[in-house]
Amino acid sequence: MMQSISTLPPFLSLAIWVPIAFGLLVLAFGRDSNAGMVRVGSLIGALVSFALTLPLISHFDNAAHGMQFVEKSPWIERFNILYSLGIDGLSLWFIPLTAFITVIVVISAWQVIQKRVAQYMGAFLILSGLMIGVFCAMDGLLFYFFFEATLIPMYIIIGIWGGENRVYASFKFFLYTFFGSLLTLIAIIYLYNVSGGSFDILTWHRTPLTMREQIFIFIAFLMAFAVKVPMFPVHTWLPDVHVEAPTGGSAVLAAIMLKLGAYGFVRFSLPITPDASHYMANFIITLSLIAVVYIGLVALVQKDMKKLVAYSSIAHMGFVTLGFFLFNDMAVQGGLVQMISHGFISGAMFLCIGVLYDRAHSRQIADYGGVVNKMPKFAALFIFFSMANCGLPATSGFVGEFMVILGAVKANFWIGMIAATALIFGAAYSLWMAKRVIFGKVANHHVAELTDIGAREFLMLGLLAAAVLAMGLYPAPFTDTMQTSVADLLAQVAHSKLP
Repeated sequence: MMQSISTLPPFLSLAIWVPIAFGLLVLAFGRDSNAGMVRVGSLIGALVSFALTLPLISHFDNAAHGMQFVEKSPWIERFNILYSLGIDGLSLWFIPLTAFITVIVVISAWQVIQKRVAQYMGAFLILSGLMIGVFCAMDGLLFYFFFEATLIPMYIIIGIWGGENRVYASFKFFLYTFFGSLLTLIAIIYLYNVSGGSFDILTWHRTPLTMREQIFIFIAFLMAFAVKVPMFPVHTWLPDVHVEAPTGGSAVLAAIMLKLGAYGFVRFSLPITPDASHYMANFIITLSLIAVVYIGLVALVQKDMKKLVAYSSIAHMGFVTLGFFLFNDMAVQGGLVQMISHGFISGAMFLCIGVLYDRAHSRQIADYGGVVNKMPKFAALFIFFSMANCGLPATSGFVGEFMVILGAVKANFWIGMIAATALIFGAAYSLWMAKRVIFGKVANHHVAELTDIGAREFLMLGLLAAAVLAMGLYPAPFTDTMQTSVADLLAQVAHSKLP
């Protein structure tokens, strides 16, 4: 895969460091006494950061092979560690998605967060820059730095602004994801040695490896990426963390942080260890189908809205890993589209639950009923996102899942049929929750006292609804940018690297 140094402005560095700089400024000068200015400054920072990601889309060459917007400079020269950035069609859309979700999260916290406002906003801005860094890094150690650094702001967000068991949840989140990544560091150091002293990811793509080496490296990467996705059976941390995390934390965790693990598969596991990927494919496909079907059934019996959506996230991400390991263009593109779509829909679902929680201070489905009678605008948006969550045609939720199922049928009819059953489960748990919460008579005096969403909340949810609808009706801008990079990836995976 070729790359050339970009002559354009350093858009990737700006996308990474501008939100971090704004976050540090907010932390340095923000106080609860000037919370209004902190909110405005944070929103300006988030909007500027999002605006800086838009030239990546407008200047991206769909037909070009290799990395684009490449930036390279020495970092730690003694060990040949570079500050190396670049993106292709596999990573392009996750950068504006991250910045966009950050804007939404800042808006969502406008009135909800009243204490330590600067720390809350600053943590999300810094987290945004670090997550973008993961999608841009083309040096293995730089990737690892960003990948691990994202844990710190999220750990603080959960631990300070979370629910009653926030300390337990934050430790569980940190320990699961951190220990899962330790083997990855060993694999990165091993690749550095066998590639002749290089941390360049593209060099690793070309480095010959024996089958034994590939399986070891594949498992090492799997330990980190499977926990982050999360895949069955290392998914148990996610529902607990979602339940305790504040609304913004849940939205970012589901919309972006889960994608870091899935992205790792297409940037590291598949091209670096193609023979091991084929060897382990049936194992990954089995785990993915278990996530799609079994976790869908688990979601069906949840009584807490956040837990239900958390389990649905695991099921939807099962489609992503399934698509990647079917090794055909339709399935891999479907997995990538599903990642982007899930970012919009899952973020919106958690924000909707947050709207209800802010008013009634309960996430239990049984505590609601007849919300449509008191919150008609909110009810319309909640039903729309619930429909998108179960893959309604003309929403983004349909596109990715449909492409993965098509790719699955192309690879093996029975895999496609099992995957398609998830659409039934998705409709069952999404509509069951919507029916119990939204429709019927006003259930109790708490529901009777609810007030409909205001302009700020309508803007927040309306932007996400527009994104879900636009991607569902016209997915071509997303799929067109992926085609060349997916073809290059599959060519790499098809080529044995055995010496």
